[in-house]
Amino acid sequence: MIRYSVIKEKNPREIVLLKGFSCAYGKCAFCNYILDNTNDEEEMKKVNFEALSRVTGEYGVLEVINSGSVFELNSVTLERIRKICKEKNIKILYFEAYFGYLNRLNEIREYFSEQEVRFAFGLETFDNDYRTKVLKKKFILNERVLEKLKSEYQMCLLMICTKGQTKEQILNDIEKGMENFKELVISVFVNNGTEIERDEELVAWFLTEIYPKYKEKQNIEILIDNKDFGVYVQ
Repeated sequence: MIRYSVIKEKNPREIVLLKGFSCAYGKCAFCNYILDNTNDEEEMKKVNFEALSRVTGEYGVLEVINSGSVFELNSVTLERIRKICKEKNIKILYFEAYFGYLNRLNEIREYFSEQEVRFAFGLETFDNDYRTKVLKKKFILNERVLEKLKSEYQMCLLMICTKGQTKEQILNDIEKGMENFKELVISVFVNNGTEIERDEELVAWFLTEIYPKYKEKQNIEILIDNKDFGVYVQ
């Protein structure tokens, strides 16, 4: 279990993996991060304060992730993040927020008014059928929704190389992600005990034919392994 790391390439920043309450949705077929949730606020405080104590402010940028959304962090954790940001002169702050919180993001921006808050969200794929029926992440993307997402979120998270996906779908996801969002994080799926399985043929194709074309692009981060950012629960 690693809860603090430093990302030094492309978009240098510190990153912490914190504990939160249960994910508001919690039904994604591929997610085992919800196992990190807790309703014990003392445990949450202990774990989160320890991780945040390691923040140095080296780059002035901090990414905060948890097994859900920023809205599932308790108040003392949010207060500690704000204090750390002030003490360490953090100028840019990243949080994750599920689609269902789309209309509440300004609450976080206002709370962290001294930082530029950038939001990330897990779209996983632009393919509505695959997202809703296979991945069981049940929100529908259309032009109106996409325009709203583009205006509210800085970073889009995609997941690739799962069984049932196609090469065409993956290429389309990457192209649409680049067209619509300022930052893109592409994660090659790693088997994690859930019902979703990794497609090794797609992985081999992606690594040999596609990865070299995108790995140097400044606004795209590609996680070949889910530990590549240095924080993980597995």
